[in-house]
Amino acid sequence: MAAQSSAGIQTLLNAEQEAQKIVQKAREYRTKRVKDARSEAQKEIEEYRQQKDQEYNSFEKEHTSGNKAAEEQADKDTQKQLDEIKQIGKKTGPQVVEDLIKAVMTVNPQVPDRKV
Repeated sequence: MAAQSSAGIQTLLNAEQEAQKIVQKAREYRTKRVKDARSEAQKEIEEYRQQKDQEYNSFEKEHTSGNKAAEEQADKDTQKQLDEIKQIGKKTGPQVVEDLIKAVMTVNPQVPDRKV
């Protein structure tokens, strides 16, 4: 009977060791699967980020091109107006200075009317 119980105990010990091996393999598989899931999620996040960056860049390019054209047109108009102002200044500048000097230097005293 001792041999039979010894054999039964040995069988239980072997079964326990097999169970431990199975549990260990399951833990390793679960750990590997979690790592794989993280790396897959990171990859998907990076792909999504790149896609959204491309969409943003194309949106920005599409909408800023109109602004650039408007800016260039505004710069041209501004430069044209500045050139016109400079030409007018060259033509009438000396006359304006002469008129200012004449207005400052010519004194015209007048007695104010008193209304009481």
